[in-house]
Amino acid sequence: MTENIDSPAAISTRPQVGELKARPHAQVLVIGGGINGIGTFRDLAMQGVDVVIVERSDWASGASAASSHMIHGGIRYLENGEFRLVKESVEERNGLLRIAPHYVKPLPTTIPIFSTFSGITAAPLRMLTHRQGRPKERGALLIKVGLTIYDVFSRGRGAGVRGGVVPQHRFIGRRRSLRALPKLNPDVKYTATYYDGSLVNPERLALDVLLDGLAAGGSTGATGSRTARGANYVEAVGAADGKVRLRDAVTGDEFDFTADVVVNASGPWTDLTNGALGSHTRFMGGTKGSHVVVDNPELFAACAGRELFFEHRDGRIVLVYPLHGKVIIGTTDLEQDMTKPVEVTDAEIDYFFDLVRDVFPGVRVDRSQIIFRFVGVRPLPRHDDTQPGFVSRDYRIVDSPIAGLDGTDVLSLVGGKWTTFRALGQVLADEALECLGRPRRSSTAGIAIGGGVGYPTDRAGKLAWGERHAGGVGAARARLLLNRYGTKAAAIIDAVGEEDELLASVPGYSRGEIAYIAREEQVVHLIDVILRRTSIAFRGLANRAAVEELADVVGAELGWDADQRARELADAATRLRDEHGVDIGAA
Repeated sequence: MTENIDSPAAISTRPQVGELKARPHAQVLVIGGGINGIGTFRDLAMQGVDVVIVERSDWASGASAASSHMIHGGIRYLENGEFRLVKESVEERNGLLRIAPHYVKPLPTTIPIFSTFSGITAAPLRMLTHRQGRPKERGALLIKVGLTIYDVFSRGRGAGVRGGVVPQHRFIGRRRSLRALPKLNPDVKYTATYYDGSLVNPERLALDVLLDGLAAGGSTGATGSRTARGANYVEAVGAADGKVRLRDAVTGDEFDFTADVVVNASGPWTDLTNGALGSHTRFMGGTKGSHVVVDNPELFAACAGRELFFEHRDGRIVLVYPLHGKVIIGTTDLEQDMTKPVEVTDAEIDYFFDLVRDVFPGVRVDRSQIIFRFVGVRPLPRHDDTQPGFVSRDYRIVDSPIAGLDGTDVLSLVGGKWTTFRALGQVLADEALECLGRPRRSSTAGIAIGGGVGYPTDRAGKLAWGERHAGGVGAARARLLLNRYGTKAAAIIDAVGEEDELLASVPGYSRGEIAYIAREEQVVHLIDVILRRTSIAFRGLANRAAVEELADVVGAELGWDADQRARELADAATRLRDEHGVDIGAA
């Protein structure tokens, strides 16, 4: 559907889409609102570039929302010989502990080890020859060597827990291991504990990065308009005559947009995006990673505040990870056809329960305890016959010309992971700057993100912040909001005033808080709030009463009539059930 953008009806009711239609050109157009596209957008905006980002669904709703909630150096990449990636990942992990302390926390990670020498010859051969062979259990000696190398990288630049770095790893024997983790499999011979980062709320960190970029472009440029703009639920559907065809997924309206540089950062969908623009590429070979979240107090207690990260019997690396009072169990690493739906299968759930029995044989886990499930596709490069576990997790940028965009530089991102998004965004931004013939004017390294600005990391600082920002909500609630949003909680406290009413059906959330989110954070659909602006669904709080109450608040803020509210409720119920295994029942 094509509309005349000069007519009054042409301007979408969404102001962010209206901004694109009113001025349909930018120096750089980023397609894909996952963390790597958003990170690139923020970097370019901070260089003063006129940049636009579009995302066909909601921000960080694809692969970025389906991560294992970890910021990690990737110790297992050492076996693939990916030393550059491990070094960069460790430095970025340390940096994120400093610049995003509201959402990235130190995470003690324990590896249970059941042999001493296993894998000591297979691993070096695999690293040198890249031959896969049959999976070999990694024994204590091999893990010790890997963690020692990991520690060397960890002492580099960045800031972590103490003195700018995380603690070194620690090895202990069976007896001490079972004292620390009494429910652990008694066959264990050793445990090794090291530190990575917990990404407590991926979607909200991605939103902070996006809002930083939009704020950086808030000052007017030579055109008298904002120099950084973004719109979710806008899809790139074609290209011709030097123009990218964009479609507003809310209204179905289409409009043309031009840019000097187009960045395809659509992750595992990169080839599909290029195909929609008219170029057949085969860059990607993503693998599916599934997770379940269980409400199991015994399993949560058995983890003793640490992630268990270990090798299952088939050689795949898996995890049991306590978060938000629940436990994540994951992940699989299976081939996925991006033209087909991605879902958590019954076989994968059986696999998860099997791995829990291996590490905590006395802890009972069953399907009745699953409160949430999520799945995504890693944006891995095409790998033909290489087994998923051996595919490089590194990234590269490909100059990928498109016939319909003659005269436009098109850059396709292949690969990328959560941990390295800031460094990757800087590299990709540098490529775009080179195409534009512009110098970089600053680095994003060390610049605090969103609610991480001025975030107090110790108890005394948090108590003082709560007292200082108590306003009409009180110090205790101010501290809760600080933990939830970082220092951006101050804006919410100011906005809700003294008469903010807690929701009846969702503990800890208020009507004013949800209204603020709907108004200020580009919420388009009810599901955006349930899944990504809050952790309501992840924590098992998305029941019928909660969803209806949220629909009332969001609908009132966004001007929904009764019919639209009913549609939003039906859509949220369907998606929660079909995509996340959450059945909120009938209306």
